[in-house]
Amino acid sequence: MDIKESFLQYIRTEKRYSRHTVTSYKNDLEQFMIWLEESRPGTALPGVNHGDVRGWMVSLLEGGATASTVHRKMSALRSLFRHMRRHELISTDPMAGLKLPRKPKQLPAFVAEDALVKLLDEFRFGDNFSGIRDRTVVEFLYLTGMRRSELINLRDTDVDLSAGQVRVTGKREKQRVIPLPAGFVKSLKTYIESRREQGLPGAWFFVTDRGNKMYDRAVYNIVTRYLAMVTTIEKKSPHVLRHTFATHMLNRGADLNSIKELLGHASLSATQVYTHNTFEQLKKIYKQAHPRA
Repeated sequence: MDIKESFLQYIRTEKRYSRHTVTSYKNDLEQFMIWLEESRPGTALPGVNHGDVRGWMVSLLEGGATASTVHRKMSALRSLFRHMRRHELISTDPMAGLKLPRKPKQLPAFVAEDALVKLLDEFRFGDNFSGIRDRTVVEFLYLTGMRRSELINLRDTDVDLSAGQVRVTGKREKQRVIPLPAGFVKSLKTYIESRREQGLPGAWFFVTDRGNKMYDRAVYNIVTRYLAMVTTIEKKSPHVLRHTFATHMLNRGADLNSIKELLGHASLSATQVYTHNTFEQLKKIYKQAHPRA
């Protein structure tokens, strides 16, 4: 097994990175190795030096890659070289002292509260299975703040309607429990009954019209389709509903630690970004309400 494959197996089985992360790292490393072969033919990974890494970074930037994209790709390389040093395949880190481009500060996009109320309370998704499921998907993401991959991998056994809670398996197999509102539990019962009437299997909680496990693109299409009906924000992905969940919770007085646990963040710093959204909302209210603003 070569170095790259050994590394990918390590992050997949031992670090338990998500399938998306592993695929992303694989693509980034393969892109670097193609560039390396073109730049210095015959150079193997143990022979990579600081100049090679910096040269690839400059090449990416000159090719139009954003600072965020460069950071992600450098993160893949950094993890690889750390793995190689651990196995004594290299003695020094080629990325030591590398200065990355500064990323522009971007606030997480979120949907206004009144827009989601309008969508969930007034819009008719349809009384057939597809309509009931689509509404349940949108509301589930908004009420729990879970990731798209977490929603897709929910099993019937993870959803405890009698206790009003759902067990979520997040990154690196870490589990957390999220409460479900009583009104939403009734909606979930309606969805399960509709699924049963269609004769669809119940191993996976969310399924396609044909009874297969729900997949990434299907969830993405559902969310973007319905959010487009109530908001004009540029991003309308499932992750926006996660941002919306956190922002609305914070705006209504929830403390950061509680939101951190509900989101399944490893550290509080990842959750603190939502305080910026709240501050922007406060500034907006201040400008509207204060006579001297």
